[in-house]
Amino acid sequence: MIGRLTGGWVRNRGRAIAASLAVAVGLTAVAASHAATEVVDLLKIRMGGDGPETRMVIELSGSASARVVSDGSTDHRVVVLLPGVTAAQGQQGSGRGVVKAWTLDQTSGGARLQMDLATDGQVKRRFLLPPADGIATYRYVIDVAAAAPLLNIPRATAAAPPIRTQFLPARKPALPLKKVVVIDAGHGGKDAGALGANGYEKDINLAAALTLADQLGKTGRYKVVLTRDSDVYIPLEDRVRVAQRAGADLFISLHSDSGPEADLKGASVYTLSDKGTARSSRFLTQDNWLMKASLAGDQGVRDILFDLTQRATRNRSAIFAQTLVSDIEGKAPLLRRSHRDAGFMVLLAPDVPAVLLEMGFVSNPEDEARLRDPASRARLMSAVAHAIDAHFSDTIKLASR
Repeated sequence: MIGRLTGGWVRNRGRAIAASLAVAVGLTAVAASHAATEVVDLLKIRMGGDGPETRMVIELSGSASARVVSDGSTDHRVVVLLPGVTAAQGQQGSGRGVVKAWTLDQTSGGARLQMDLATDGQVKRRFLLPPADGIATYRYVIDVAAAAPLLNIPRATAAAPPIRTQFLPARKPALPLKKVVVIDAGHGGKDAGALGANGYEKDINLAAALTLADQLGKTGRYKVVLTRDSDVYIPLEDRVRVAQRAGADLFISLHSDSGPEADLKGASVYTLSDKGTARSSRFLTQDNWLMKASLAGDQGVRDILFDLTQRATRNRSAIFAQTLVSDIEGKAPLLRRSHRDAGFMVLLAPDVPAVLLEMGFVSNPEDEARLRDPASRARLMSAVAHAIDAHFSDTIKLASR
């Protein structure tokens, strides 16, 4: 009897332990699943230090790791990726000490911190601090230190640069503290453009460009660059160069259309066509990062990188074009096929998302009157500015998913 009771107790006890273990495993799995799907928000960035060393402190809502994409030792730029971390909006600021400026944006891989260095230097150390001593946030710390002073080298030796320097990538352009939007007023100077009943296209384009620049400038979110701000002639290739030199995040060329029939009216947006892509390589110079991507000089590698860059740029251009058409609808008449493609010269930069907006037809009396009216022009440019805001906002949202 006692034996049977003892055996039953052992079996029941074993079942209880097994059940407890199953529950524990289940809870652990749920906790692990919750941790894996937990969203970590980037809350704030603080800077400290001075002189030879600068500390960046990234405050986070949860635990996170980081990966150094570039430590700053070769091109004066530090790039740190925080996988799984979401930055609600782009941030930027001037630096201190070793760091000249910094920007934070969202990529498909997570939050990305970029730092321009004021001098030779690199990441010295980095570590994660958990909440403690009344501090509720996690803190990812990155220390960037200036390079050690060079040893005294005989003048004859110091005069000749190391052979290796000719293979190093060129220093990248400075980080923009805001999104760079280049506005191109079509035609100008001796190139008058289409002729309407009340004047030339070039004047309408310039008035619209100045209006859009003013609206974007007032937001404080953009660095606005105009290819021309007066009645001057700018060659088409030079307009693309302006965008490239400015490190443009977006290029928009404003034009006014003309047609063989007076009743033809409405706006349309152009992006680069398939045929136009073959001409894009003319805008790659010896100073382009793409030409320096393969230190061995492998033309095949350069061709692949160029193709990937161009495809990504065309995709971003097409996405913005769709947003622009959607925002213009209701503010101005649209052609039946409002998004078109063409090989226009100003769309050829392989590394700058670009669209050409035909705002209407100067050959149509209604369109020309609308394009010349300051109030109508302001409404149309307000729609364009809203599309630009939406484009950069959506880019961050999509990247954070």
